[in-house]
Amino acid sequence: MLTLSGFIIVLFARLVSGGPCDNIVNVTSSWPGGYTTALLIPIKTPITNWTMIISFSSVLTSLQVWSAASTSTNNIQFKLTNLSYNGVYSAGAILSGVGFNAYFNSNANPVPTVSSILFNGVNICSTVVSSSTTSKPVTTTTARLLSTATTAKPMATTTAKPGTTATTKPMTTTTTKPVTTTTAKPGTTTTAKLVTTIKPVSTTTAKPLITTTPKTGSTTTTKPLTTTTIRPINTTTVKPATTTTQATTTSSTGLPTKYNYREVITKSLLFYYAQRSGRLPVNDNPIPYRSDSALKDVGQNAEDLTGGYYDAGDHLKLGFPLASAMTIAAWSIIDYPIGYSSAGQLTTAQNMVKWASDYLIKAHVQPNKFYGQVGDGTLDHNYWGRPEDMTMSRPAYFISTANPGSDLAGETAAALAATSMVFASVNSTYSALCLTHAKQLYDFAKQYKAKYSQSMPQAAAFYPSSDFGDELAWSAAWLYRATNNVTYLNDAKAFYTQYGLSNNPSEFSWDSKTAGVQVLMAKLTNDPLYKTATKTFCDSKVNQPKTPKGLLFISTWGSLRHAANIAFVCLQAADLNINPLAYRKLAQQQIHYALGDTGRSFVVGFGVNPPLKPHHASSSCPNRPAVCDWSTYSSTAPNPQVLYGGLVGGPDSNDNYTDDRSNYVTNEVACDYNAGFQGSVAALQSLAVQGVFN
Repeated sequence: MLTLSGFIIVLFARLVSGGPCDNIVNVTSSWPGGYTTALLIPIKTPITNWTMIISFSSVLTSLQVWSAASTSTNNIQFKLTNLSYNGVYSAGAILSGVGFNAYFNSNANPVPTVSSILFNGVNICSTVVSSSTTSKPVTTTTARLLSTATTAKPMATTTAKPGTTATTKPMTTTTTKPVTTTTAKPGTTTTAKLVTTIKPVSTTTAKPLITTTPKTGSTTTTKPLTTTTIRPINTTTVKPATTTTQATTTSSTGLPTKYNYREVITKSLLFYYAQRSGRLPVNDNPIPYRSDSALKDVGQNAEDLTGGYYDAGDHLKLGFPLASAMTIAAWSIIDYPIGYSSAGQLTTAQNMVKWASDYLIKAHVQPNKFYGQVGDGTLDHNYWGRPEDMTMSRPAYFISTANPGSDLAGETAAALAATSMVFASVNSTYSALCLTHAKQLYDFAKQYKAKYSQSMPQAAAFYPSSDFGDELAWSAAWLYRATNNVTYLNDAKAFYTQYGLSNNPSEFSWDSKTAGVQVLMAKLTNDPLYKTATKTFCDSKVNQPKTPKGLLFISTWGSLRHAANIAFVCLQAADLNINPLAYRKLAQQQIHYALGDTGRSFVVGFGVNPPLKPHHASSSCPNRPAVCDWSTYSSTAPNPQVLYGGLVGGPDSNDNYTDDRSNYVTNEVACDYNAGFQGSVAALQSLAVQGVFN
C-alpha cells in the first residue's frame, strides 16, 4: 500500500514531470517549496572533466548541489562542474552521483522544472515536448496536501585489534535553508555492478538481476521481479581523484551542520570501494589504482571464495570483523535511510553491504561449514605491495561441527539477517537468500557452541574472541527483527539471561556486542530491563572523563573506532527517547572530534590537515609500473594514492597522534573502524535533515 508521504512524492514528481529533461532528472523527494533530484547522465564518449549548464523554467530561491561545484548569476541558470574525484568517465558509463535540492517560493504555480541541460556543450534532454505533457499547475487541493505532509522518519532503533601489522571540493550551496523533506522511506534498485535507477513516477519498478554464488561451483541468478510499490530512488557512483593532493577544506552543506556530513558519507563509502577484493565491475570501480585481485581465493575443496573486503591495511579477508562491520552498516541503512538518501548515497551504501553479503554467502558452503578467513597472517604481513600483485599462498580456514565457532556463525547470521532487511523492499529474492543463510548459520551457532578463535587458531593472532554468548543473543535478536518470529525473541531473552548480558560493558566492538544487544532488545520489546541497561551504558559514557581535547577514550588501539561505535549505540538509545539530548551531544562531540574539532581531521582526504600516510599497503603504492615494496613502506613521503574516507586508528589518551605509516596502532584503517563511524554520521545527517538535532 502506498503511504501518504509516498503518494505525495509521486504526485509531486508528476507535477514537475512532462518536461524535456525527464530522461535525465529523477525527483526522489519533495516538500512545500522544494524537491530533491538525482541526475542520470549517460556518457557517450570518454571524458576527463565535465561541465553542466542546467536551466529552469522559472526562478529558484536557491539550488543546493552535491558532487559538483555550482555557480549562478540569475537563479534560473546554474553552471555545475566536476569535483576532483568524479571527472573521469569511460564511454558507456553513467554519471549518477550528482543531484540537487531545488528551492522556490512555496506558492509557485507551476513549480520550476528543469528545461534544459547542456553537458559539455551538448543538449542531453529530449528535444520535443508535447503541449499535452507540460507541467501541470499546482492546484489548491494539491498545495494543501503538500503543506500538510510530514517527513517520514526512519525507524528508531537502535575493539581493540591485536597485532596487525586531494583536494576535493565539498558540496556547494547557495542557501543555508535547512532541508525539511517530505520523504517516503527510500527504496533502491541495486546490483553489484552499475546501479540502475527507475523514476519514482513509474507505477512499475523492474528489479534487476542479482547473481550470487551460495554454494560451491553453482551460480544462482534470481529472476527479475516487478513491484507496483512506488519508492523514491537515490543513486550515486563517485570517482576519486587521480591526484595525490590531500583534502584541506570543508564547507557548508545548506544544513546548519558544522561539518559536511554528505561529503563524509560519500568518502567513507569510497573507502569501502578501495577495500574490495575479487573481480571489480568495469562500470563501478571509482578507485583508479585498484583492479582485480585475489582471483584464485578458494576453499580447501576448491570452493569459490573470491570477493569480499580486505580487512585493513593488509590483504587478509577475516570473516568475524567483516560480519560485525556489515551488521552495523546494514543497521544504519535500515534506521537512517534519509541520512544516506539526502547525501545521494543510499544505493551506494546498499551496494557496499551487498559486496560483503555476496561473499559471506559464498563462504557459507554448507549449512554447518563456513569459511572465516582467507590468507595466512604471516605470509600476508611479510608482503608490502599491491593486492593485484600478490603471489603468495592464500589458504582458507573454516568452522564446522567438528571445530565450531558460535561467535563467527552468530555474527554472520546477524549480518545476513540485517542485510535481508536492507533488501526486503529492493529485491525480495535476494533478501530471502540472505535470510535463508542467516537462519542456517544461527542454527549452527546455537547447536554447536565454541569460540571460533579456538577452532580457527589462525585467527587468534588478529581477532581473538572473548566469548560467544553475546553473538548468540545478537543474532537471535536480529533474526527476530527480520522475521518477527517470536521463537528468536525468546532465544534472545534466554541468551541474555544465560550469559549475563545485563552488565555495563566497556565498549561496543567486533568482539563485544552486549551494548548492541541491549539497545536492540530495548527497541524490539520496549522492556525496561533492556532500556535500563542501555541507559546505564550511555550514562556511563556521558559521565566518563574525556581526554583534554574531548575524546571518549576506551583503548589505544583504534581509539576513534571505539568512540564512534559508542556514539552509534547512544544515537540509537536517543531514538528511543532515552536522554536524547545528552546522548546526541555525546555522539556529535565524538564524531566531530574525528572530523576536525582538535584542529585536524582523522579522516583521509577530508577536512583540515587529514592523515597523509595511513598504514595501508595499496594506497601507499605509486602508479604502475613503479615498484611497490618495503622501501615504499619506509618512505617518509605521503601515500601517492588518497585513501578517501578511511578513519585512522586515532590518538592516545592525551590526544597525541603522529601521522606515521609504520604505526599500525594509531594510523591503520579497517573495515570495522568505518562502520560505526559512517553509521553515526548517517544518523546525524538524518537528524539534521529532519530538523530534530544539530
